[in-house]
Amino acid sequence: MGTRIANASHRPPPRDGCRSCRAGGRARADMDEQFQPCLDGIVYDDFSFGSHMMEQKEPLIETEGPYLVIIEQPKQRGFRFRYGCEGPSHGGLPGASSEKGRKTYPTVKICNYTGMARIEVDLVTHSDPPRVHAHSLVGKQCNEAGNCVTIVGPKDMTAQFSNLGVLHVTKKNMMEIMKEKLKQQKMRNRSHLLTEAELREIELEAKELKKVMDLSIVRLRFTAYLRDSSGNFTLALQPVISDPIHDSKSPGASNLKISRMDKTAGSVRGGDEVYLLCDKVQKDDIEVRFYEDDENGWQAFGDFSPTDVHKQYAIVFRTPPYHKPKIDRPVTVFLQLKRKRGGDVSDSKQFTYYPVVEDKEEVERKRKKVLPQFPQHFGGGSHMGGAGGGAGGFGSGGGGNLSFPYSPGLPYNSIYSPGPHPVGSYQGGVQMKGPEAEGPGSDRQAPTESTYCKELQKHAQLYQLWMLALARRNAHALLDYSVTADPRMLLAVQRHLAASQDENGDTPLHLAIIHEQTAVIKQLIEVIVSIPSQQIINISNNLQQTPLHLAVITKQPQVVQLLLQARADPTLLDRYGNSLLHLALQAGDEEMLKTLLAHLGSAAPYLLRLPNFHGLLPVHLAVKAKSLACLDLLVRTGADVNAAERQSGRTPLHLAVEMENLNMATHLVKKLGADVNSRTFAGNTPLHLAAGLGSPTLTKLLLKAGADVLCENDEPMSLSSSEASSDTDTDPEEQELAMELGEPALAAEHSTNPKLPIQGHWQAGHRQRRCHTSLDLTRSQKVREILLQASQQGPKAELPTAPQPGKVLSLDSEALQGLEQLLNQDCSGSDWIELAKRLGLCSLVETYKDTPSPSVSLLRSYELAGGSLGGLLEALDSMGLHNAVRMLHKTEALEKLQSTELKEDSAYGSESVEEEQEPTLALKPGGELPPSQQPQVH
Repeated sequence: MGTRIANASHRPPPRDGCRSCRAGGRARADMDEQFQPCLDGIVYDDFSFGSHMMEQKEPLIETEGPYLVIIEQPKQRGFRFRYGCEGPSHGGLPGASSEKGRKTYPTVKICNYTGMARIEVDLVTHSDPPRVHAHSLVGKQCNEAGNCVTIVGPKDMTAQFSNLGVLHVTKKNMMEIMKEKLKQQKMRNRSHLLTEAELREIELEAKELKKVMDLSIVRLRFTAYLRDSSGNFTLALQPVISDPIHDSKSPGASNLKISRMDKTAGSVRGGDEVYLLCDKVQKDDIEVRFYEDDENGWQAFGDFSPTDVHKQYAIVFRTPPYHKPKIDRPVTVFLQLKRKRGGDVSDSKQFTYYPVVEDKEEVERKRKKVLPQFPQHFGGGSHMGGAGGGAGGFGSGGGGNLSFPYSPGLPYNSIYSPGPHPVGSYQGGVQMKGPEAEGPGSDRQAPTESTYCKELQKHAQLYQLWMLALARRNAHALLDYSVTADPRMLLAVQRHLAASQDENGDTPLHLAIIHEQTAVIKQLIEVIVSIPSQQIINISNNLQQTPLHLAVITKQPQVVQLLLQARADPTLLDRYGNSLLHLALQAGDEEMLKTLLAHLGSAAPYLLRLPNFHGLLPVHLAVKAKSLACLDLLVRTGADVNAAERQSGRTPLHLAVEMENLNMATHLVKKLGADVNSRTFAGNTPLHLAAGLGSPTLTKLLLKAGADVLCENDEPMSLSSSEASSDTDTDPEEQELAMELGEPALAAEHSTNPKLPIQGHWQAGHRQRRCHTSLDLTRSQKVREILLQASQQGPKAELPTAPQPGKVLSLDSEALQGLEQLLNQDCSGSDWIELAKRLGLCSLVETYKDTPSPSVSLLRSYELAGGSLGGLLEALDSMGLHNAVRMLHKTEALEKLQSTELKEDSAYGSESVEEEQEPTLALKPGGELPPSQQPQVH
């Protein structure tokens, strides 16, 4: 273990031991015992202890002079900082190894020295280098300056601090306390007063510390002072700093823990929504990490925004795709919570990726089954007999004679049984037995048995007459079919068998639809509707699919129309609660949706308002399918464009913003008039989601459509780890400055913008904490600037409107044509697809890839969303298209030259009639942008 071995006779008590000078401590005693004869018979020379079983030791310090070491660190988590008005803390700060029944406290020792010494403890920041902290220490040994002082020696050089508490600073006193502490630090060992320059320096330092200080983390700084020649404690030893101590009420102080998940498996493609319950987390400092412990070191992160973290205790995230899209069998990986700052992780949980099931409706599987062939049914020893010899039965086995695959012992109704095998368990005929069939040597039966046999024979003869009648009907049907060539002649005789089902629960109509046998479907429908009081047309298979469901899934509009005209029930749902509209929209099938809406009749309004078992309405599935045409059809038919889904209250606009689908969001806002201030169950508006995602383009779109930048959701602001230690306990002294607590986004701006809401307000004698605005949720500097500008203009102020449609970004036809030629060329890295990525419009790539001019379509969408010419110039320059940049600058200069002619003179100066344009970007020689104006890729 690398520790020096000394005489075991010098063995001080455990607390007197010194971690760094182990020769006199517990570690040395343990090592001495290792080499003593063992009474228990265990050879400890070859016995190794795990690191988790051994007390952590400080590294060995080799020094000849006196020095100070920490032999018991403070406990890092679980201790609460308190405001002054709350009274003293309950118990002192415990030591790191403190346990129930064995209390320990922070302890230090001066090594290589005997004599009187003074040890001081103060609080410093969790930074490098550590700086004086605003919080103060309180306790029996502490002074008014917030420091703890004790005298040790001359024999026992150990100091144990058993009554330390941390006094949480109040905001209104923070600056004064900081300046006073910095003054005391400078005045130590000085006789003259501080100069004006030093006082100004102290004030500046206090202001800087206030901005960066984390009030939820402190560290203890121990400093030892030895006596000088005059007997004063002025000779300072090197200070030692403890491990960080976290306020127990801070979200960042709790250990990360996954309590429960609603799913532990998902598709290899990712995108499955998982609800995770956890201990307190901070929404801006948490991520869900998926990883594998193998040589590849694969890891990926769950997809969620700040609005998906609920009350710090639940996260709704979407799983990332597995790095191998095609797997043959399920693969198990691990997931854990991880803090972005500090890298703390929770215990790992298992998560299974399963292969993609391409044919979840089992349509393709049924199509690929071995189809019946003609020789299997006729001749060759088949059960219907034939030229090659048939099965035994009522008739002879060959010669084409009819045989009846029905057991005479079955009731007649069982012939038309809708079970999987309506013909019973026929095994080649039934041999009739009676008294005359018995051999001459057989014993006579009892009278009761003889009576029973006679009854059985009578029933058999009756059934035989029925079967002969059925055979005649089938024969006549065959003759009629021979004359008319109409298959319905054959089907009508056996129409009750249309209800028979196979092992998958499919009826003949199901199978005809699966195999797309349109002619057979028509004939079966005509026969089925002729059966009175029957619902064969609505029978569900084992997957709860009716023939109508399968017709929609297999995209056969003509069959859907036939079934609806035959009065098939359109309101029946499949096993997931999907109606016909849900199934059509999941596939984004516009033609099918048109057919359904045209023939649903009175059922249409009901189905438009009906959610599936996942809580999604048809309008939500249209957004998820990215189909503008389907969405328009639904709204024209009467669907509510602001309808909320049942899981979290999201509207179609919420979903479009979540998907970062600018095209869909623009369509919803500008054409369909969606409510931009609609709220989810948690009170989040689409602007909250756009800000949380950090999307400048979506943020501008929503603001221009009238989104309220000051709208708050229903989640109260939690006190951030950098500004407070508790989200539930507040100091009455703080009530006057409540706006400063837990307000990382708006407190700094309130002085310049009084329209921003403050942190809290008084109501019925209690302070009600402010909730999150969109500004509180964003971590994008660009989005922050957009929101601040909008908030300063006021909720009713109109932002500059976009140029008129048709004149993309105020470009003339020549400039637009030049851009189109540059961007439509097949040159990876400088094409329209790369431009879409630079502008944050990746969701439009699939939409526009098949259009005649993808670049023009992309630019028009960028314009409708409020995109600026400056942003376009930045993106083009970052792609290396300097010719396009110069061309656009020429166009911009011409526009400005023309705009000067439209200015009107007034008594107060010249004012432009045109709308304010984006500032011109300063170009370097050669048309390049300066580094400060390089675009941020969203």
